[in-house]
Amino acid sequence: MASLNIVLVEPEIPQNTGNIARTCAATGARLHLVEPLGFRIDDAKLKRAGLDYWHLLDITYYTGLDDFFARNSGPYYFFSTKAQHRHSDIRYPDGAYLVFGKETKGVPESLLVRHPDTTVRIPMISEARSLNLSNSVAVGVYEALRQWDYPLLSCAGALREYTWGENEQG
Repeated sequence: MASLNIVLVEPEIPQNTGNIARTCAATGARLHLVEPLGFRIDDAKLKRAGLDYWHLLDITYYTGLDDFFARNSGPYYFFSTKAQHRHSDIRYPDGAYLVFGKETKGVPESLLVRHPDTTVRIPMISEARSLNLSNSVAVGVYEALRQWDYPLLSCAGALREYTWGENEQG
């Protein structure tokens, strides 16, 4: 079974973290939250964004980056607008940790400079400062899962009121 890890370093906005938690729950990715957090875990906005998916979530909390790195061995991929490599040019191995920084500052540059080959950027126009954190995580998660051929994910849906190929006569 493939394992994907999403790491949020000091997230600030509860709705973003809630949306990311829902993405993790829907894809089977593990969520790692590195303190300090800009909200309380019992924040209603956080819970509302994750809706009723909390029971599907595998989540671990850390007191800071030192605690996170002491308890995990990688491999790490740092998502940043400052990166030189495109996120889609990297091959993400089983057990990869996709690391995202706080909304206002991103991943600390001290980490980026030590990991130039695994620091990646989601392409965007030069006038745009950045994507929303929850959107960035979704892009990263689905790129890794696409490379792995979406293990354990349902890749086909079903209509509720019609059958595929049925033509509605009006």
